[in-house]
Amino acid sequence: MNDRPVLLGAVADDFTGATDLAALMARAGLSVSLRIGVPKGDPVSDADCEVVALKIRTEPVQQAVAEALAALDWLQAIGAGAFFWKYCSTFDSTPTGNIGPVAEAMMAQLNCDQTVYCPSFPENGRTVFQGHMFVGEELLSDSPMRNHPLTPMTDSSLLRLLAPQVTKPVGLVNRRVITGGIKSVQERLQNLKDDGCQHIILDAINDDDLNVLGAAVASLKLVTGGSAIALPLVRALSGATASRRETTEHAAIENTPLILSGSCSAMTRKQVARFAQSHAAFQLNPLDLAKDGNALQQAKHWLGSQPPGSAKMIYATADPDEVKQAQSQLGRDKAGQVVEDALAELAQTALQTGHRRFVVAGGESSGAVTKALAVDQLRIGKEIAPGVPWTFARTGEFDIALALKSGNFGNESFFEQALEVLQR
Repeated sequence: MNDRPVLLGAVADDFTGATDLAALMARAGLSVSLRIGVPKGDPVSDADCEVVALKIRTEPVQQAVAEALAALDWLQAIGAGAFFWKYCSTFDSTPTGNIGPVAEAMMAQLNCDQTVYCPSFPENGRTVFQGHMFVGEELLSDSPMRNHPLTPMTDSSLLRLLAPQVTKPVGLVNRRVITGGIKSVQERLQNLKDDGCQHIILDAINDDDLNVLGAAVASLKLVTGGSAIALPLVRALSGATASRRETTEHAAIENTPLILSGSCSAMTRKQVARFAQSHAAFQLNPLDLAKDGNALQQAKHWLGSQPPGSAKMIYATADPDEVKQAQSQLGRDKAGQVVEDALAELAQTALQTGHRRFVVAGGESSGAVTKALAVDQLRIGKEIAPGVPWTFARTGEFDIALALKSGNFGNESFFEQALEVLQR
């Protein structure tokens, strides 16, 4: 039995997105607990908000739905009053992807007949206008996301992207409606519901739009989107912006850092290149990793030769042409899996050789590393960049710090900034 009600229970489709979401909720002054995988044991929480991080963004639909519903079961059992389905702020999903099916399954379990989709994150340059997503000043389909190795985004219309994934009609609340205020949005949602539209895309180009939307949809049982809408949503649910959160300072974590990068996004490529100019770095090649164990052993030997207290990086980050070459020879899934497996094993080796601070770039990589380190719950610390906090955990006998970064988040000096934040 919880001492106080859980305002919002969230299911996230990857681990970096979960930390992103938790960081934004924490900005509202609320206590946030982040669980890695569906918690086991008695359903108990002492937090204002609970986030369950899954690794289902690119899993088969049936598996993704099953895991999401298991997480929803747990959130219902702890007595959450409202629910959130978190996916990437660039709507990463193919026409046969998981965003729509998971949303419909959650709607059915919660017995609700309408939900909204709000991936916009203006602070990080993700906006939606007339139902079309922009990354900075580019349409999503013109951005580097069109070359994403797992979910290439070649269409900017969220209505067209979502429609094949769901069984009920898709509608839009455009910005003209949003500028009319909370009542205008609510009236539009009701009109769409009367017309049978259950899945509603929300425009949003700035934080003022998000503030209107957060208040307008706070009465819905289920809201879906990127992390940015969660901040005004939890503020509306809590009824105030004042802090209820007890600040928990993390225990002293030894300054033994390691950066592990599996992301091949445009921004991560810049971050890796910058860091490698002035720090020790070792590159993994998926083709070499797939041949035999020599490539991984070489990486382990290199890691063991570096002073634990020095800043260092192991990365599989590569240009799109290199990624395509690896995928053409190994297959898309295997090319990604060999990298994830290698980073996971290297994280375990690093932990046993004294490393306690880990920065991980890429959603799939973050999931693999976090699982490999046997972490099941994270405490949210300082943000390094919008949506990317340091988090703290206990694994076995060790206290560790983890920064889990979505591929395109942060600026070019993100890795250096991440290591500096824990020095302050």
